[in-house]
Amino acid sequence: MAKDLKPHIGIFGRRNCGKSSLINLLTGQDIAIVSDTAGTTTDPVKKSIEIFGIGPCVLIDTAGIDDVGDLGRQRIEKTMKVLEEIDCAVLVITGNNFEEPEKQLIARMKALAVPFFIVHNKADQEPLLAVLKAMIEQNYGTKILDFSVQRKDDIAPLVEVLKKTIPESAYQKVSLLGGIIQPNEVVVLVCPVDAEAPEGRLILPQVMAIRDVLDNECICVVLKETHLKQYLETMPKPALIVTDSQVFGFVSKIVPPEIPLTSFSIVMARLRGDFDNYVKGTPHLSELKDGDTVLLLESCTHHSTCEDIGRVKLPRMILKFTGKAINFEYVAGLSPISNPEKYAMAIQCGGCMSTRKQLINRTNLFVNQGIPISNYGMALAYMNGIFERVMEPFRQK
Repeated sequence: MAKDLKPHIGIFGRRNCGKSSLINLLTGQDIAIVSDTAGTTTDPVKKSIEIFGIGPCVLIDTAGIDDVGDLGRQRIEKTMKVLEEIDCAVLVITGNNFEEPEKQLIARMKALAVPFFIVHNKADQEPLLAVLKAMIEQNYGTKILDFSVQRKDDIAPLVEVLKKTIPESAYQKVSLLGGIIQPNEVVVLVCPVDAEAPEGRLILPQVMAIRDVLDNECICVVLKETHLKQYLETMPKPALIVTDSQVFGFVSKIVPPEIPLTSFSIVMARLRGDFDNYVKGTPHLSELKDGDTVLLLESCTHHSTCEDIGRVKLPRMILKFTGKAINFEYVAGLSPISNPEKYAMAIQCGGCMSTRKQLINRTNLFVNQGIPISNYGMALAYMNGIFERVMEPFRQK
């Protein structure tokens, strides 16, 4: 399934500190297993819910940050990985216990710019010490609440702090084509049907684009690339054409220059990726040298075919475009990236299966080291000689 655009909230803490009980209280449902046995939650568990006063969001229950043994270490790694996709974190502590596991977690939160606050749970058994409260608020600049899941009145202050901690951008209604199209305009979506198209359905960016066109009060026309010429010769002139990047070469020859043209991958990059750095880094394709290694970043895992865009078509086109002996490596899903400095360039897919937070954290590995990044759609447009053209719809608005 695609990652949700709703705010993602991670609940962190030691084993048996009451994380699952807190989630159940927030949601008003028994969605997380509660047990006195430490380590009941072994892997991150996600639940799409609605919290009164916040609205739709995704809560993520995580394994304890003090887990032990080889399996425990793997669980902690998975817990830390959750920080790369969330908009806000809640750190749960009990018994005034704030030591190395909490400090390491907070250090990682700060490194990833994840806003957070702390909940001192089970306060009915042992209240928060004033000295610990003062130390945390002074040294870490965050709020700490004395809290108990047994006290129903504690939920309102918790929700208020949660609302203030989640970045405003996590609530903003996002639009693929907002600001590019205007009500009552005709938008044509070109959707090829090849071996890479899922049987019997459209890919997620195409479905999202259809809904977005309708939400923007426009007329949506969906067709295959083989019918585009016929449409343009017989039907009203569209205000915008959005195509699959793989047929840029074919489509750009059919579409008159006065009709704005872009791709699903590029509008997805605008929605979720580091759009400005993609634009800045794409021309580096012309500077690649013999022996350079390019990393292709896929946000989903799928069976590769002879028509696979990331593993077959894009590398083949880069080799032809540059005329250089380029090496290619691939990372699928959210697998870790080792030694990013060894790559001459990284090219990220549209990211329909990731959150914006995940994509930004991933591409920042390269941006922070001055390594150029691009996007599948932008790279294909550049090598087809239409990069400036497909960027024009975004520059005009």
